[in-house]
Amino acid sequence: MDIEFILIIFLIGFVGSYISGMLGVGGSIIKYPMLLYIPPLFGLAAFSAHEVAGISAVQVFFATIAGVWVYRKGGYLNKSLIAYMGASILIGSFIGGYGSKLMPEDAINIVYGALALIAAVMMFIPKKGLDDVALDQVRFNKPLAAVLALVVGVAAGIVGAAGAFLLVPIMLVVLKIPTRMTIASSLAITFISSIGAAVGKITTGQVDYYPALIMVIASLIASPLGAMTGKKVNTKILQVILAILILATAVKIWTDILF
Repeated sequence: MDIEFILIIFLIGFVGSYISGMLGVGGSIIKYPMLLYIPPLFGLAAFSAHEVAGISAVQVFFATIAGVWVYRKGGYLNKSLIAYMGASILIGSFIGGYGSKLMPEDAINIVYGALALIAAVMMFIPKKGLDDVALDQVRFNKPLAAVLALVVGVAAGIVGAAGAFLLVPIMLVVLKIPTRMTIASSLAITFISSIGAAVGKITTGQVDYYPALIMVIASLIASPLGAMTGKKVNTKILQVILAILILATAVKIWTDILF
C-alpha cells in the first residue's frame, strides 16, 4: 500500500464516519459508493462489491460504538427499543452477511439500491410533532419494531451496511421516535447489527483487512466528532441532510445498475 492509497481510504472512512456519528447511521450509505467509485478515479485498483461490503461491515462496528459513547448520557438511548430491535437485527444481519457469499455482485448492488430507494421515500414523509414528546414518555409497538428490524437486518447484512440508513426512517416514520433519540438509539442498534454482519463476512473470507484497518482508525477519530455535532444541530436540518444523502445514493446506485 502506498501513501496515496492510505490517504484516500482514510479520507473516505473519515467523511463517512463523521456523517455516521452526526446522523445515527453506520456510514455505509456514503462509504459504500465512495469505496466503489473513488479509488479508480485516482488510478488505484477498484474494490469488488464483495470487498466493499466486507470492509464496510467491519468499519461500521467501530464507527457506531464510538458514536454511542458520545450519546451515552442525556437520556437519548432508549434501552427497550435497543433491546427489541437489536436482538432481531443481530439475527437478521448474520443471516444476510453469511448468505451474501452465495450472491452475485449485481444482486448485492440491487439490494443496496432497493434499500436506499425505500429509505429515501420514507425520509420525505412529513413528521409533524415528532420532537414534541418528552424522551421519558416515548412509547412504541414492540412486536412491529422487532419484525421490521429482522427484515432490515437480513437485507443490510447482505451489503455489509448494518441497516441504519433504513432503520432511521422506520424509527422516525413508523415507530414515531423523536429525532435525537432515533439517532442515538439507531447507532446502538447498528452496533449490534454490525456484529452479525461482520462475523458473517469474516467467516466467509469477504474482508480485505488492510483497507478495513485504515477505515477503522478513521472511524474512531471521526465518529465521536460527528456525534458531538449532531447533538447541537437542529433536528429538522439533520432530517433534511439524511434525506438528501440517501436520495443521492439511491439515484447513483440505480443509474449504474440500469445504465
